[in-house]
Amino acid sequence: MVLLSLQPKLFPLNFPSSRSNQSINNKRKPNYPSSLLVGTQKRLKPDYRRFSASSQSPHGGFLVVEDDLPALLQILPRELQEQLENEPKKAELLEVVLDLGRRPEARFLSEPGGQYLRNTEVSQEELQEAESAIGEFGGDNRAGIEGTLHRISAIRSRKGTVVGLTCRVGRAVTGHVDMVRDLLEYKESILFLGRPGVGKTTVMREIARVLADELHKRVVIVDTSNEIGGDGDVPHSAIGGARRMQVPEPSLQHNVMIEAVENHMPEVIIVDEIGTKAEAVACRSIAERGVMLIGTAHGERLGNIVKNPTLSDLVGGVEAVTLSDEEARARCTQKTIMERKAPPTFPFLIEMRERDYWVTHRTEKSVDTLLHGRKPFVEIRRRDEKFNVVIDRWTPYDGDGI
Repeated sequence: MVLLSLQPKLFPLNFPSSRSNQSINNKRKPNYPSSLLVGTQKRLKPDYRRFSASSQSPHGGFLVVEDDLPALLQILPRELQEQLENEPKKAELLEVVLDLGRRPEARFLSEPGGQYLRNTEVSQEELQEAESAIGEFGGDNRAGIEGTLHRISAIRSRKGTVVGLTCRVGRAVTGHVDMVRDLLEYKESILFLGRPGVGKTTVMREIARVLADELHKRVVIVDTSNEIGGDGDVPHSAIGGARRMQVPEPSLQHNVMIEAVENHMPEVIIVDEIGTKAEAVACRSIAERGVMLIGTAHGERLGNIVKNPTLSDLVGGVEAVTLSDEEARARCTQKTIMERKAPPTFPFLIEMRERDYWVTHRTEKSVDTLLHGRKPFVEIRRRDEKFNVVIDRWTPYDGDGI
């Protein structure tokens, strides 16, 4: 367990429609920050104050990280177990890579590249021993360790033999949700984007716990690869009182999403890795039934989703519109332009650039502004060197246009 000091900063979202200081939401919404003290939760009084474009909350707390690393190390060759147990940076271990005929490699959060663990190559016997310790892989070549959040992914030869393993450390983080807690009060759907390893699933896990245990919502997690709730039939305690539905095959994720809504009356659905047209359609169907969605999708920037014909419906979709001559002259544009064709499935979209640096969009405004060839204003959510959560409002977007 690693304890890191932090001070969460929570306040209502206020996106401007122009550079002037315009308020689009004059309601004072209460925030409910909390301070987590080594297994004991202390509720603080609601904070009703309005904040300026960049400000800090006076409330303090802790960031608690639990990784259950010994359970993952047990599947590795003994000499690698001993080396990693004595590794000074083991709290930052991201994954261990075992590839046939290559030296075993450890990768850490704090540095690029990897670190070789020994000078001899991985043998087929070592891979077979690790595979037998792990158990059966699913159809997506992923497996887990029961009772933990670790994930093991296999690389197979054309004959189906395992020739590589990626042993990914799963961590339960308490306190990371402070980066987005104020948005949860809006009860609107949120889509997270980010490259692999940036921490999307970790955030999903804590959001599920906060919504279920602190905001008392009926939460159902559609857990395709058991990454959010961990391996085994009993979900990991990191998701709190949220319920978990497992998916027998990745291709059936959209069916389980609809089943969750029809059978279990959730107020919130949490789904990881939205990647197909069927899943995007299922998300829209769920949103139209009044259910809040928290999800992740493949892509790093808003423009990646808008340009992706499979997933663009998540942000409203794009269609070509032909204007009249008079309208084109009034807008100073060509007669054929691109417009958003529907309300976005996810009213909020967050680009997770780094674990502690997020770019937050009001999806509808950002998509429309980008389609008109301008840069939208966004919120930058980050942690400073003292782990304070800081939100910079009215910041011009630094991403690519559409």
